Amino acid sequence: MGLALASASPVAALDLSDAPTILATIDELSTFEGDLAAVMTMVSEDPEEGVDRQVVQQFRRDEGDMFLMLIQEPATKLGQGYLMVDDNLWFYDPESRNFSHTSMKEEFANSDARNSDFGASTLSEDYEAVSIEEGRLGNFDVYILELEATSNEVTYASEKIWVTRDLFLPLKMEDYSETGRLMRTSLFPSYARAGDNYIATNIIFVDELVEGKKTQITITDISVEALPDTLFTKSYVERVNR
Repeated sequence: MGLALASASPVAALDLSDAPTILATIDELSTFEGDLAAVMTMVSEDPEEGVDRQVVQQFRRDEGDMFLMLIQEPATKLGQGYLMVDDNLWFYDPESRNFSHTSMKEEFANSDARNSDFGASTLSEDYEAVSIEEGRLGNFDVYILELEATSNEVTYASEKIWVTRDLFLPLKMEDYSETGRLMRTSLFPSYARAGDNYIATNIIFVDELVEGKKTQITITDISVEALPDTLFTKSYVERVNR
């Protein structure tokens, strides 16, 4: 189902007043009106801790701002889950059988991904553009936007984003702290069409604070079939782990 991106032909240059439309389009293309299910294979490399591989079952219902992430592998983490519902994000530990409240800003399962990476895109709500310019990224004609957060609820205070000129799909993002320090670089080399939307099928998160530390995510088994309401509940997470 993977679809490698092809080089796009340049279109007319935009100015800063068009940036909100670009951000809104990014959100629209990656926000599903129905449900989404997929399997994520995450390979994290750490110069001190070595290589760690995890397989995660992902479920999303963007209309209700809900998602569920269930770890399938390795066996030591089997049954651990992250449930987002009613503006609350819970981590479930099957050993203690307890849910603990966590934050969208936190690392996901000791990887270079953040919990906020797995919900619906809300760039148009969380950021405003302070600059926009034309550029090139590899073989692609892109627009490069510099964004500043409009609240302190987001994971990063500012971002720089490279998007294709034809569909406004993000190819690269740089995440910065409040002091302007580069914290992480994210790369999105390929996308797949899923219904009327697009989903990145290959994602690379590079930790800019620790040399050689990164996480690569491959997304497969993508489905937009309707999911049962009971899936996005604590009782389901508890039941599926018994």
